[in-house]
Amino acid sequence: MLKNVLGAALLALCSLAWSAPAFESAHALVIDDTSGEVLYEKNAGTAAPIASMTKLLTAMVVLDAQLNPAEIISIDAEDWDHIKGTRSGVPVGALFTRATLIELALMSSDNHAAHAIARTYPGGLPAFLAAMQRKIASLQLEGTTIEEPTGLSSNNRATARDMARIVKAAGDYPAIVRATSQSSRVVLVNGRPRTFHNTNGLVGRPGWDVSVSKTGFIQEAGRCVTMQMEAAGRKVLVVLMGARDSARRTVDALNIHRWLSGDSGTVVAKASSARPARAKGKRMLVAARRSGKRA
Repeated sequence: MLKNVLGAALLALCSLAWSAPAFESAHALVIDDTSGEVLYEKNAGTAAPIASMTKLLTAMVVLDAQLNPAEIISIDAEDWDHIKGTRSGVPVGALFTRATLIELALMSSDNHAAHAIARTYPGGLPAFLAAMQRKIASLQLEGTTIEEPTGLSSNNRATARDMARIVKAAGDYPAIVRATSQSSRVVLVNGRPRTFHNTNGLVGRPGWDVSVSKTGFIQEAGRCVTMQMEAAGRKVLVVLMGARDSARRTVDALNIHRWLSGDSGTVVAKASSARPARAKGKRMLVAARRSGKRA
């Protein structure tokens, strides 16, 4: 009898320890998408920069306006990054349909594409930002502030709890689900085929069922990702914000997936405290980059 009691106690302690894994991200939240139960949270109520995760809201605001998806939009010099001074994105002068720009903004996190769909919103950027404020209010995002459509501004901020609401709402938009759940897409740019890849290297990875996702990175935000995904038959909302690098963000995501699957025996160690885990995370990133994906 005593042996059974001790065994049960040990099992309970192991289960308890496994139920609270330590994550490297500064902010983390895992929610059961069906019941709303919070499975794990870390600094989930503190607002922080969200970088390109902003683009989920940008896409929703544009899609809410029910604009012609086939309308041709030209990338303008106004769509350049005037905040950080970067020039990454589809080239000025290139022509795309609105639907393609939404897709590129979401899947490959193209800043020029995101700015272009906001700039061509009826009434221009001021009208877009006014609609953004209405969207924030309708989703009851109490800790969210958005001042521009790309996420390049560190003043675009939200809590992990708000990001969970955002990614859940994004799951109701078929165009967002299609764009963010594909690993790559070939698009004609100035008449030449160009392959764009999902910035979330976990999308399309064997064993991963990701329906909606968006990564984000600027120096002030660190490495971020939010996902609506399924693991072990359980649909969950995942938010990770403020990881110091892509390897740590990837390790956190792997641990969440394994935790939900009950695979405690193969949990990845903390990247900051275990060299093998750090190396494993980097190996996975290298493999992702070789396949053309950016983390």
